[in-house]
Amino acid sequence: MKKVFLWWLIAGSKGGENRARIILELNRRPYNANKLAQKLSLDYKTIRHHIDVLEENNLVKSTGETYGALYFLSDEMEKGFDIFLEIWEEFKE
Repeated sequence: MKKVFLWWLIAGSKGGENRARIILELNRRPYNANKLAQKLSLDYKTIRHHIDVLEENNLVKSTGETYGALYFLSDEMEKGFDIFLEIWEEFKE
């Protein structure tokens, strides 16, 4: 996983903080979009948008039907999770 790409996705683009929060939650356990929205106190459509961005960039994968699909971190994201954490720590400052 390229650190520059993650920097752009998390720190360099609008919505990066919400995407980072989703990644952090999915690292703990799988969620569907509705439960993520509740957990993160975000609108369902906002969660769907960010999940779509993460899926398009191969950081999240899903299983099941669209509405009830469970989301997980992709293998690539799991391998690069330490890089993500470095970026997240700097971004939070």
